[in-house]
Amino acid sequence: MNSTIKLPNITLADKYILDRGRVYVTGQQAIIRLMMVQRKIDEKAGLNTGGFISGYRGSPMTAIDMELWRAGGETLKENHVKFWPGLNENMAMTAVWGTQKVGFTGDAKYDGVYSMWYGKGPGLDQTIDGSRQATLHGTAKHGGVLVLCGDDPDMTSTTDPYHSELLFEDLLMPVLYPADIQDVFDLGIYGIALSRFCGSFVGYKLIPETTETSASIDGDYNRIKVSYPKFMFPKDGVNSRRLNDIYDMDKRARKYKLPAALAFARANNLNRITLESPKKKFGIVAMGKEWSNVNQALTDLGINEIKAKSLGISVLKIAMPFPSDDNLYRKFARGMDEVLVIEDKREQIQNGFMRGCYDLSDKERPRIVGREDENGNPLVVDYKQTNTDRVARIIAQRISYFYTSKAIESRLKLINNCKKAVAKADSIHTKHIPYFCSGCPHNTSTKIPEGSKAIGGVGCHYMATWMDRNVEGFTHMGGEGATWIGEEPFVNEKHVFQQLGDGTYFHSGSLAIRATVAAGSNITFKILYNDAVAMTGGQPVDGQITVQMITHQVYQEGVKRIAVITDEPKKYGKKPDFAIGTTVHHRRELDSVQRDLRDIKGTTVLIYDQTCAAEKRRRRKRGTFPDPPKRAFINDRLCEGCGDCSKKSNCLSVQPLDTEYGRKRQIHQSSCNKDFSCIDGFCPSFVTVYGGYIKQGVETNSFEGSIPSPRLYNIVKGKTYGVLIAGVGGTGVITIGALLGTAAHIEGKGISVVDQMGFAQKGGPVMTHIQFANCQSEINSARLTNGKSDVLIACDMMTSGMDKVLETLHPNKTKAFINLEKTISSDFIHNPNLNYPLDTLQKRFSTVLATENIEYLSATHMAVKLLGDSIGANLFMVGYAWQKGTLPIGKESIFKAIELNGVKPDWNKKAFEWGRLAAYKPLAISKLIKAKPLKSKSDFEFIEERIADLTLYQNASYAHRYKDLIQKTMDAEKNKSIDHVGLTRSVATYAYKLMAYKDEYEVSRLQTLPGFAEKLAETFDGNYKIKYHLSPPLISKKDPHTGRPRKYEIGGWITPVLKIISNMKGLRGTPLDIFGYTLERKTERNLIIQYEATINMLIKGLTNDNYALAIDIANLPDKIKGYGYIKEESIKQYNKENKILITKFRRSLKKNLK
Repeated sequence: MNSTIKLPNITLADKYILDRGRVYVTGQQAIIRLMMVQRKIDEKAGLNTGGFISGYRGSPMTAIDMELWRAGGETLKENHVKFWPGLNENMAMTAVWGTQKVGFTGDAKYDGVYSMWYGKGPGLDQTIDGSRQATLHGTAKHGGVLVLCGDDPDMTSTTDPYHSELLFEDLLMPVLYPADIQDVFDLGIYGIALSRFCGSFVGYKLIPETTETSASIDGDYNRIKVSYPKFMFPKDGVNSRRLNDIYDMDKRARKYKLPAALAFARANNLNRITLESPKKKFGIVAMGKEWSNVNQALTDLGINEIKAKSLGISVLKIAMPFPSDDNLYRKFARGMDEVLVIEDKREQIQNGFMRGCYDLSDKERPRIVGREDENGNPLVVDYKQTNTDRVARIIAQRISYFYTSKAIESRLKLINNCKKAVAKADSIHTKHIPYFCSGCPHNTSTKIPEGSKAIGGVGCHYMATWMDRNVEGFTHMGGEGATWIGEEPFVNEKHVFQQLGDGTYFHSGSLAIRATVAAGSNITFKILYNDAVAMTGGQPVDGQITVQMITHQVYQEGVKRIAVITDEPKKYGKKPDFAIGTTVHHRRELDSVQRDLRDIKGTTVLIYDQTCAAEKRRRRKRGTFPDPPKRAFINDRLCEGCGDCSKKSNCLSVQPLDTEYGRKRQIHQSSCNKDFSCIDGFCPSFVTVYGGYIKQGVETNSFEGSIPSPRLYNIVKGKTYGVLIAGVGGTGVITIGALLGTAAHIEGKGISVVDQMGFAQKGGPVMTHIQFANCQSEINSARLTNGKSDVLIACDMMTSGMDKVLETLHPNKTKAFINLEKTISSDFIHNPNLNYPLDTLQKRFSTVLATENIEYLSATHMAVKLLGDSIGANLFMVGYAWQKGTLPIGKESIFKAIELNGVKPDWNKKAFEWGRLAAYKPLAISKLIKAKPLKSKSDFEFIEERIADLTLYQNASYAHRYKDLIQKTMDAEKNKSIDHVGLTRSVATYAYKLMAYKDEYEVSRLQTLPGFAEKLAETFDGNYKIKYHLSPPLISKKDPHTGRPRKYEIGGWITPVLKIISNMKGLRGTPLDIFGYTLERKTERNLIIQYEATINMLIKGLTNDNYALAIDIANLPDKIKGYGYIKEESIKQYNKENKILITKFRRSLKKNLK
């Protein structure tokens, strides 16, 4: 494409305001559009109706409330749609029930109100009583209700693999199951009409493929012509009424409502044959997503419509699995050899076929297989989600008695080969798992005192159950704490903590507190007040709730004590409006306060008040939350790599930094949310930078014309083109999918984008499956399956190296663009020495892909240098892949999508163009960013540098002492004809480490080196000042709550003092060294003497046999890390291991003497 091409005038508002034409929507936006156009449909019919939406968010229905807020109050108001975010699912359902009573008293403003309830599967469970009563009561003649239930058959983000259709059947609700986004919209219109016609609430089954997916759909609602069949209703009809006899309601539902629903489905061909062969040989039946899988599977097996008809293969699509249309099933199946039923879990449709075909003659009755084959062997398993490849295998197996082909063999071979290739690949020892965001309050709030136990619950804090925090189990939402009532009398445990989110407290959790008070349970509820429902996107709690209100509520419930803990105690003022007896504490006091509360008999409450980190970030971008001009920064020369800062903060923004002095730490400025708990790590390497700003990147003029446009990929007619984007939660992967999807829609292409997030949060794996086509009808299944990815944009290597990603890659076809950034997993927080599995990951890629199809690039590093923010790496990679000619959409469309998104459009375009330049002229990028790779040094260079550094550390005599030890080691290796190498380097490394111990003189020197100021200048611009965070050993007081020495923030005024102390290094080790009298300094000097003695012992008895053991002993000081009490603990471990290894070495000497 070129810049002269005129793009259609498309806006983000199109999805709601266009009456015809194609619109690009997510499943949840399609639902909202449906609720708006229903008003227009009714107006054309002469009705004045209103709409009502209520429910409670939950995966996969996570963002419908946010989409409604984004749609805007005025837009909803114009369409007479009222949105009330339910307090909880049950209240929301009851409110929806109320809309069907409008007009009973004759004062209605509208002819009727059509309504929608939404929630996740377990949320529907919570409404059972209300749902059953409401649907029996019925819907209004001009009202109607859709009950949207988000199922999760693959259990990616819920506690069970929910499937709602059987529950809807039990509730006597007709149920619809859309297959794709187009169906979500179309069936919704039918669903409201159905609800009005049969007088019942209508269940609406949704899954991630129909909620978390985007597609281009036909938005013309006028094409949908609803047919109302003739039906013998009772004289008083089936709709809701003011006076209802409870016995008549049940009779009405069974005798009239369900048969009416069936008649409506037949009249509107909701369950229909989508592929009909004149030969009746083999029938396939599927509903919803499984129908899409069947279509894709047949295509993959080389069976198109013409071929299928010639073979005698027919397909029946079920959109309404209940009430069961047994007559349709009977008609479809009669005369077939076999009917294959493919459904998610329980055999709802299969049982209908069994009933419908029961009395057919032997000649007419087909084999009916599904969950099991005719011999009772498992076929369509019910314990995991089906996908296109599983369906393809099943179809190929079942039709093999009358048809096989090279196309089938080829596809099955590819499916198997993709799996085999991944199985052969080296396994990786770490992986990304969902984790708390950087600066998340839960990093601190979910900690409990040693010796205590906590119970998990619903919310982000649930992730504490897989961290080393002694948090066990969970309950359903609102049940938090009640399990202890049953457990406590029968165990020896005297007390537990119960984590309880503020959203859950407001939803229903307050009742559990009342219950434990009534039961006299010894329990402390930790109400985690974060000011947002972060788990599902940062929505506000559905009502007014403050910390002050909670204290008064729980006080009135009768709890024994209330404590409020926060990172900002001063924000409450001198006289906060808390309940009587409430105490306020800084978060540093969390451990001691919890210890006090666990000793109190009865129910106590701790409210941890700190705003959600992700929400802080969002509000700061909008300018509605304070953004302190302060950032944390680590002097890596002072850092010991002990990991105490990670332990204190539990934060993923504290990341490893490999330097010539070993593994250190750095703050990832792009993701840091300014929680600053990392500064509490007992270490002088931290400084805080006040003022200034993060470097904004390289200034550049327009790229226009400087980079030639590539030849874009042309999609083959009738085929799809798959792009898989893999990354981690919180880094913008989902946004990239949305931009590419919008760009394809702008060009009029077929497009499907499904976001596979699961419980991603910050740091969890995220995958976006994108399928492009020349027209929308050519796209069937939303997800990419084995060998179906034409392009892999690997924003994160570790996520991209997962089995489920690698299996989608075609060994000879897929082009992979892989970001070399070593994004850490949460394992690093608990294991500071963990190495990133770079080599293993690269081997995994080369195992499944041809080498020439893999390109590695340091996208994050380049994005930070060029753009000032790592978030630009993803669009950088898209620009790179586009310039390589692997994306089938034009630059102008991508830029239009960026503009429509409205977030920093110029900056994002620049990120895309930098990626293009990196693909076109990589050397030009290298010159701009002035890359300084960490170079490996020879032993001679390494040793000479350490000698020079020790001279600066103390003096030439001190350095000579080091040199002598190294020379002795070198001589021993040479004179004893050792066949191996490495001992000299080990001794050179760790003798230096011990001799350059970081006392007050050295800390002062390293803080004031010009190199540290240069590193600050590489990161920050503008007028900034720094403050140090120190714990001077001779004057630091102990914290009364932790018993540890306090750290103090000290202003830049102390810099001249540090320089003076640095220049006093000559006093080190002399009687005038006042710092040298502490136990820590004495220990450090003794360690040097011990190490010298150890090395002398090793080189004296060195042989080829014990050489490896000698290196292990020489490397042991690597265990010694940190400052103060941290270092003291590591020395204990070092001494313990040193003793064991030296004993082993001495035994080897005795063995040699024998």
